[in-house]
Order: sequence, then C-alpha cells, then structure tokens
Amino acid sequence: MGVKSTPRAHVFRVLWGRLKEHPLSKLGPGLITGVADDDPSGIATYSQAGAQFGLNMLWTMPLTFPLMAAVQLMCANLGRVTGKGLAANIKTAFSPNVLRGVVLLLLIANTLNIAADVAAMGEVAELVSGVNRHFMTAVFVFGTLALQMFVPYHRYVFFLKWLTLSLLAYAAVLFTVHIPWEQVALHTVWPQFTVNASAAAVVVALFGTTISPYLFFWQTSEEVEDMQSPPHSAPLNQDSGSALKELRRIRWDTWSGMLYSNLTAYFIILATAVTLNVAGVTDINTAAQAASALRPLAGDFAYLLFALGILGVGMIGVPVLAGSGAYALSEALGWNEGLERKVRDARGFYGIIAISVLAALAIQYSPISPMKALFWSAVINGVVAVPLMAVIIILVSKKSVMGDFTVSRPLRVLGWIATAVMSAAAVAMFVPG
Repeated sequence: MGVKSTPRAHVFRVLWGRLKEHPLSKLGPGLITGVADDDPSGIATYSQAGAQFGLNMLWTMPLTFPLMAAVQLMCANLGRVTGKGLAANIKTAFSPNVLRGVVLLLLIANTLNIAADVAAMGEVAELVSGVNRHFMTAVFVFGTLALQMFVPYHRYVFFLKWLTLSLLAYAAVLFTVHIPWEQVALHTVWPQFTVNASAAAVVVALFGTTISPYLFFWQTSEEVEDMQSPPHSAPLNQDSGSALKELRRIRWDTWSGMLYSNLTAYFIILATAVTLNVAGVTDINTAAQAASALRPLAGDFAYLLFALGILGVGMIGVPVLAGSGAYALSEALGWNEGLERKVRDARGFYGIIAISVLAALAIQYSPISPMKALFWSAVINGVVAVPLMAVIIILVSKKSVMGDFTVSRPLRVLGWIATAVMSAAAVAMFVPG
C-alpha cells in the first residue's frame, strides 16, 4: 500500500507547483543580479547620498540605469554565447597578468563588501529582534554558507528570486512620508550642488555600488549555470538554433532587473533625502543607522520596512558577492566551479566561498571597522570597474570570442559611455575641492 498524502502535504505541493509556474520564477540571472546590487552596503551608500545631498543626487539613477543595463547585458550575452564565465573568457583573450590583477582586486573588494553587509544585517536583526548582533551576524554567515554549499543551484535560485520581492519595502516607505514631487522632478533633471572632491566621492561611490565588478562576474556565470541546469543546453556559438529566443529572454531579464534595481536605489535616496537630510542628519555610515534614524522622523512602520528590506537583500547580496569571487578565481586557476556541483566535486570553488564569508565574519572581531570600509568599498569598486568594463566591451566585440553574436554597436557605445563617465568621476574624486 502507498502512503496516503495528508491534506497539509497536498496543499504544500499545490502551492509549490503554483509558485514554480509564477512569472517571477521564469525570470533569470538579470533579476537576481539587479537586486544583489542593492545589498546593505549599497543601501548605506544610497542613504548617505540622500542624507548628505538631499534630492540633488537623484539624477545619478536615471543616468546609471541604461549604462548599468548595457554592461550587464554584455556580460549575460558573453556567458550564454560562449558557455564560459567572465574570468575564463578573459583568460583566453588577455595576458595572465590582466586576469590576476582583476581577480585580486575583486576578491579584496568583495570581502570588504561582505563584511559590511553581514555587519549591517546583524545590527538590523538586533534592532528588530533584540538578539545580540554578533550572534545574528554568525547566523546569517553560516546560513548563507550552508545554502550555497548544500542546496543545488536550480533549487537555491528559486528562493533567491522570491527574495527579490524584499526590495518593494523601499517603495512602500515612500507612502509613509511626505514627498514634494515637483521638487523631486526638478532636482532629478536639474540638481544643485557644488562640484568638489566630496561630491565627486559620493558620485563615484554611487556609480561604484551601482555598476559593480562582482555583478559582471555573477551574471556571466549564472547564464552558464542556467545552461547546465536541467534541461541542459549548449552555448549559442555551438548551437544557434535557440539564439533568437535566448537573446530576447536575456534582454528582457536584464533590462527589467536593472530597472527594478535602479528604481529601488532612487527610492532609497529619495526617502532619506526627505527625512534625514531635512532633519539635518547628513552622515550615515551603515544601512542600519539609516533605518534607526528614520524611526523618529517617519515612524515605526517606515523603520520596520527599511530594516526588513536590508535583511532580505542581504540574503541575496552576500551569496552573490561570495559566489562571484569564487567563480572568478576558480576559472582563473582552472578549477571545477559551479553552484550546481556538489562540494566534493568543486572543493576549491566552495572553499573560496567559505573563506570569503568567514574572513568577513572575522573582520567583525578585528580592529578593522566594516562600517568605515562600507562606503569606501563602493568607491574602490567604482575605480576597479573602469578597466574591467573596457575588457568586457573588447571581449563581446571579438568575433573570435562571440562568433556571429558580437553585441550591437549601440550597446557597445553605451558601454564606452559608462566607462568614460566612471573614469571621469574617479579622476574628479582625487582633485582637491
């Protein structure tokens, strides 16, 4: 006799089936990449921009959206066409020194980012639950590590997609505060601030946390992961039959994911501008500090929404940061890599993930302040992204790499504009005010 299904088990199976058929589950790496961009360190950077400059940094998000989407779309195409991650493609087309330099800088920036993210998550969890922040930080670190190591990618990615809904918390915050929409529209297209080293540093940080190197590696590799998950498919340069459908999917997934990301960043800058800046709070070091500062100004509901959003996106951002570094180093060294593989089949890959998050945890107990590293890690990313974007544009323009699927001229132009804008901002940061 078979085991009779309980009513509760039947309900769970029906619910699970409906969730798997939901349109959200059909979206791919672009959505997760976009949401990972608004990790706790990104939230702190956006909050600092709003607190320090009010509405006058809103213009950065409409500007970065097409530039960010263009770069990420090139990365996604590179992975889907070649069947290889970004580091593996750099390895075949450039000097080993280029790859070593890029991967080293990526690992340093990612570890600082993870340290800042888990510290902010622990602090927020303590604010919301009253449980000690160091304990909660350890829970988040070991929880995300266990999920990455022991849950296959095709299952793990399903939950990551649903976690992306946590970004809606920042749109909801706007309903709890007064918004002077005419002023918002005016300052978005006509900002008023003094151009000096301080403003340039914030602009570089905003660009650096929005157009980030770890996102380049992650989305490229996740296109490869999706190909290797059931049902398996071949790279487009080997099987062009599905090219039209796949490239259309990638365009929709990437543009919509980056729009979701940038709209959220815009809302965070706006929410902190109309609350913190108006109240004279102009120095924000952490996302948790921004949530706490909102409480007396916008009320408990806004505070809770902001705090829960930090925890939700942190659960996406930390795995993406750790995973992107692991993909990059594993591809550079020729190791087995991929979240679909079991730990015993990719020990080096999972070892890098473990070292990254455990080193980030160790920083919480060292003289190094993850809070101070948080803002400047975004600045470092802004500087590092410049040569890396140039490398990506060159790769996706080469027929020897992309075959018949080299990216279009308009996309390359957007990529070069992004590179030029970030180069100018990085130079401006070092010019005395």
